[in-house]
Amino acid sequence: MSSSFQGSALLALSPLDGRYAARTEALRPVFSEFGLMQRRVRVELHWLLALADEPKIGEVPAPSAGARAALLAIDERFGEADGERIKAIERTTNHDVKAVEYFIKEKISGDAELGAAKEFIHFACTSEDINNLAYALMLRDARDGVLLPALDAVLAKLRAMAHEHAALPMLSRTHGQTASPTTLGKELANVVARLERQRRQIAAVEISGKINGAVGNYNAHVVSYPEVDWPAFSRRFVESLGLVWNPYTTQIEPHDCIAEIGDAVRRANTILIDLARDIWGYISLGYFRQTLKAGEVGSSTMPHKVNPIDFENAEGNLGLANALFEHFSAKLPISRWQRDLTDSTVLRALGTAFGHTQIALDALLRGLNKLNAAPERLAADLDASWEVLAEAVQTVMRRYGLPEPYEQLKALTRGQGITREALRGFVTTLDLPDEAKQRLLDLTPGGYVGLAESLAHDV
Repeated sequence: MSSSFQGSALLALSPLDGRYAARTEALRPVFSEFGLMQRRVRVELHWLLALADEPKIGEVPAPSAGARAALLAIDERFGEADGERIKAIERTTNHDVKAVEYFIKEKISGDAELGAAKEFIHFACTSEDINNLAYALMLRDARDGVLLPALDAVLAKLRAMAHEHAALPMLSRTHGQTASPTTLGKELANVVARLERQRRQIAAVEISGKINGAVGNYNAHVVSYPEVDWPAFSRRFVESLGLVWNPYTTQIEPHDCIAEIGDAVRRANTILIDLARDIWGYISLGYFRQTLKAGEVGSSTMPHKVNPIDFENAEGNLGLANALFEHFSAKLPISRWQRDLTDSTVLRALGTAFGHTQIALDALLRGLNKLNAAPERLAADLDASWEVLAEAVQTVMRRYGLPEPYEQLKALTRGQGITREALRGFVTTLDLPDEAKQRLLDLTPGGYVGLAESLAHDV
C-alpha cells in the first residue's frame, strides 16, 4: 500500500473520521486523544497551582505572576507536537497519565522557580483523579459547545415550520388508518415540545468529578499534610474547573453522570428517530416535496427518484449512537470492588456516540431545509376522507341526547368510504337545534382541526 495514503480519509477505519469527517470536525478537538491529553495536562497544572495556593503546604511556594503565566501557557499553547511528545514518553512508561506527568516536568525543568515544585506535579493523585476530571471536561465541552447548539438548530427549524404550517390541515393516521384531522404545524409542534423537554434534561445533568486519591479516602493526602482540610480542598478544586464535586467514590468517580447524560441524549435521539420516520412517511405520501439538487442521483437505475436520504441517514446514525449510549449507561456505573479497568476502553468511545449523534443532527437539518409542503396533496387526502367527521357528528348527537349516536355513525361509516353528500344527508335527518345542525353541515375535513393552529403557534 502506498505511503501516500497515510492519513487519508479513504483508509479511515471509522466513517466518523472518513466519509463523515467534515461533519464531526467540531468534536475532534474534544474527544480525540489530543483532546484527552490536553485536558489531562490542564488538570495536572491547575492541581499544582491549587497546592501552591494552599498556605498549609509550605513546600510548594506560591509562584510569581510570571511563573504562573508560564505554567498556564503549557495548557493554552498545547499543540500537536506536545501530544506527540507525550506519546513518545508513553512508549517508555506504557502508562498514559504518567507520561503526562513526565511531559509537564520536562516543560518546567528549565525554569528554576517552577522546577523546584516539580515533584508536586500529580501529588497524592491516582490516575483516575486526573482522568475522571479530564473526561468530565470533555463531556461538558461536547455538550455545551457542540451537541446543544446542533440540537438547538434543529429545534429552531422545527419551530419555524410548526408556525409556518400551523393552519395547514392534514389527515391524521392512527394505526395507519384515516383519523381526525390535524394540521401539519401541530404535528411538528408536538416534536418541538418533546425535544425541548429533553434538551432541558440534557443541559441540567450535573457533570461531576473527584480528586481524592487511590480509593477515595485521601489516604496519601492526610498522611502527608494532616493539617489540611482535604475534602474542602478537593471540593474547591473540582468546582474551580466548572464541575460538580462528588465526595463519595472508590478509586474511580462512578460515572453515574455519564449514564445520566447518555440516557438524556438517547431519549432525545429516540424522539428524532420518531420524527425521521414520520417525515419519511409524509414524503412517501406526497405531503412534502424535496428541493432538487443539481447533479444529484436518487437511484442508479430509476431516474425519477428523489429519495429521503437525509432522514434515512439520520435514523441510522441515531440508532448507532443510541446503542453506544445504552451500553455506557449499563456498563460505566459498574466497577468491581474499588476499581477495575473495563471502563477505560469504553470511555474512549464517548466521542463515537456523540459523533453519530452530530452526523444525525446535521442530516436532519439538511433534510428539513429541503422540505416544501404540498397543500394540494394534503387537501386531496382530506377531501377523500369525509368519514373522519363521524366523530364530530356522534359527539354533537351525544350532547343533545340523541339515541345510540356512536352505533348509528359506526353503521354508517365503519369500513367504508363516505361522501360529503351521504354525511350531509344523514345530518339533515337528525333532531338537532338549527345552530348545531348547521355547524355540522358546514363542517369539512379540512376545517375539523380543533385548536391545532393555536397549539402549533404556542410552541
